[in-house]
Amino acid sequence: MTMRSAVVRAVVGLLLLLYAAISLYPFLWMVSAAFKDQREVVAGGHLIPHRPTLHTIVQTWNELHFFDYFVNSLKVTGLTVVLVLIVYSMAGYAFAVLRFPGRRLLYRLFLALLFVPAVTVLLPLVLLENKLGLLGSHWGLILPFVNGSAPLSILMLTNAFESVPVELREAALMDGSGEARIFTRIYLPLSRPVLVTITLLTAIPTWNEYLLTRVSLNDPQTFTLPIALQNLQSSAVLHYNVLMAGALTVVVPVVVLFLAAQRYFVNGLMGAVKA
Repeated sequence: MTMRSAVVRAVVGLLLLLYAAISLYPFLWMVSAAFKDQREVVAGGHLIPHRPTLHTIVQTWNELHFFDYFVNSLKVTGLTVVLVLIVYSMAGYAFAVLRFPGRRLLYRLFLALLFVPAVTVLLPLVLLENKLGLLGSHWGLILPFVNGSAPLSILMLTNAFESVPVELREAALMDGSGEARIFTRIYLPLSRPVLVTITLLTAIPTWNEYLLTRVSLNDPQTFTLPIALQNLQSSAVLHYNVLMAGALTVVVPVVVLFLAAQRYFVNGLMGAVKA
């Protein structure tokens, strides 16, 4: 390695470290403020709390009912992910393996939805939910979230299933296996990284969704974490430590989920997208 290349690598490394520090600082400040009292947060100072306390987090969960909001978010996100995996894995299998009239046209119509901005269908969606009696319920969130995940999920799963060697399916058919058995015993296990990737790509936006949730829900007992966090920020007396404790409640599950599944994420993206 020459001196010039070593200097370039060192400069690039320092710039990346600087970028990482700038990017991580707001997150670290949020974590720090959640373990401080209001006076110490307003006073500023070091990131490390002088007198760390769990009182703010406990108060946020108990007195401000953040546990109830957490359960609501978990319910909406969990049901959305389960329905997405069930429905679109079967759709991807049908598009990749089965042959039926209109298959290519229907597949392209689903892909075309990738180019439709979600905000453009917000008003028609709310009107439709109102007519169906879904407005104000969690199903009024879950079903649109599932529908919105269709284009990307079908694209990724169809490409993943098409990459499975066709000889495996032919051998299973010769052994007397039906389509359901081939789907569950061969195609799904071989596509695990893609399924995990779709889980992440579905769960994170659903967990963080605010606009549709704000429009659809009007009963405080059905509120999810993003609405609860916005209500804290809009309160007459703003306590930054309480607000950061609420933000920590929203962020930590997403970070834990990504860290737990990150080893599948890159493999899933590579396996789902064809060159």
